[in-house]
Order: sequence, then C-alpha cells, then structure tokens
Amino acid sequence: MSLYWRIFGLNAVVLGAATALLLWAPVTVSVPVLLTEAVILVGGLAVMLVANAALLRVGLAPLDRVTRLMTTVDLLRPGQRLPVRGGDEVSELVSAFNDMLERLEKERAASSARALLAQEAERRRIAVELHDEVGQSMTAILLALKQAADEAPDPLRGELRQVQEITRESLDEVRRLVRRLRPGVLDDLGLVSAVTSLATEFATHTGLRVKRSFEPDLPTLDNGTELVIYRVAQESLTNAARHAEARNAKVSLYREDDHVVLEVSDDGRGIGAAHEGAGIRGMRERALLIGATLDITPVTRTGTRIRLAVPAVRKQS
Repeated sequence: MSLYWRIFGLNAVVLGAATALLLWAPVTVSVPVLLTEAVILVGGLAVMLVANAALLRVGLAPLDRVTRLMTTVDLLRPGQRLPVRGGDEVSELVSAFNDMLERLEKERAASSARALLAQEAERRRIAVELHDEVGQSMTAILLALKQAADEAPDPLRGELRQVQEITRESLDEVRRLVRRLRPGVLDDLGLVSAVTSLATEFATHTGLRVKRSFEPDLPTLDNGTELVIYRVAQESLTNAARHAEARNAKVSLYREDDHVVLEVSDDGRGIGAAHEGAGIRGMRERALLIGATLDITPVTRTGTRIRLAVPAVRKQS
C-alpha cells in the first residue's frame, strides 16, 4: 500500500468512527448549543485529533528515522544504516536512502584516496627539493663559512663561527622537515623503526615524554598501509604536543586477532567530537583508505586515546 493510501486510510478510519458515534450515540445538538453538548463535541474532536496523531506517528515513524540520520550522518564513520521492514513505499524509501549512503561512502573513499595520494606525491616532491636544493646549498654555505672563519682575523672569526652555527641549526631543521614530509626510514627500515624515530624526534624537539610499546613479530604490511599508520601516529603526537598540551604520551603497536593496532594515548586536555579539526578528519580519511577503524576516546578525566585497527593483510611477495 502506498503512503498516500495509508494516510487516507488512517483518516478514513478516524472520521468513520466519529460519524458512527454521532449516528448511534444518544447525542443531540440544540440551537443554541448547550454547554454539555459543546463539551461532548469538543471532547470528541480532541479524541479524533489524538487518535489521528497517534496513527500518523506510527505510519510516518520510518520517515522520522530517515530525517534524524540525515542530520547526523558522517561519511567518515561508515556503516550507519536504517533497518528496512516490510515492502511498502516507506520501506522502499529507507532502502533507497541506505543505497545512497553506500554510494556516497564509496565516492568519498575514492575521492579521499585520490586527494591523499596527491598529497603524498606533493610531500615527496617538496622533500626532494628541500634535500637536493636547499640542503646542498646550505651545506655549501657551511663549508664556505668554515673556510672564511679559518682565514679571518680573531674579531671577525667569532662572528663567522656564530653565523656558521646558525646555518648548521637551520640545516638540521631543514633535514627534520624533510624527514617529516617523507619518512625515508619507513621505506628503509620498516614501520617499527619509523615510529621509534618519530617518537624520539617528538621527545627531543617538543619535550613530550613518549613511552613506546611495540609487540614483536608484527605482520609485514604493504607500503601504503604502513604509511597510513605512520601518519596517524605523527598526527596523534602532534595533537598531544601542540593542542592537548600533554606532558606524557604512549605509543603502542600490537596485534589483536586479525588486526594490527596502533594506539596513542596522552595525559593532555582531552578532545571531544565537537573539537575535531582538519587533523583528525585527515586521520579518519586515511583510515577509510585502507579499510581501518579509528576510535577516539577520552582517558579518565583528561587525556585522549586514539586507536587505529588495521586489517593484517600481509605484503604480497
């Protein structure tokens, strides 16, 4: 039965019941209307309205569920669906809405994959240019400053040594940026070494005390999956150091059933869903890219735990 005929039928039942009561009930209407007659008529109208509202509420409840889900659905949290019951017009609408969500999630995942691949390619290009152009130029400047300082008189030699030290620190900063843009250790030594180097770097440059816990004999993952895990760990530590103002953090890598789990917890100010910014949205997009699940939960009264569970599909040999 279509939605039109369902609503029509509900109203017909209510109006038919009201008409039957008027025909067979011992009620008359005087002119002018008496108070008791007016009370009976108003009461009957109220009963009709309540009954009609209740029946319509039952009939249109699936549409209310669709509306609520439409206002809260997040494509970065896939799998939100409505149950389909029966085969009427409303059920067809719910089914079509579920199919639309499925298509949108797939399109969002595909567009996110293209964007993230383009982002990584741009990171790689910038890292190569910084290493080959800026790094080599600054190295040449350091050598020239050293030669000039060796040949300069004493008053000028101290100033040249100072400039040389500033240049060396700037070169170290450029190299650190190159490592963050494209972690070469990830390609050369693997995920555990890369995350270890990342934690050490954060502890050195931000003062964040990072505790590491890595389970041995983790399955070997493909390069794209390892890069996603590394980026999520990087963004999690960045949030802990910059935004959460945490003093301590813990990075864990372990196997749980058929998943590899990355878990980063801190003792900072905590974060709620309302405060999710571009960094966390980026982590969710990366998780969708490899079919992983990302959970962000509070830890006791303060602090945050970020948990990324990745299907443990081994690298193809």
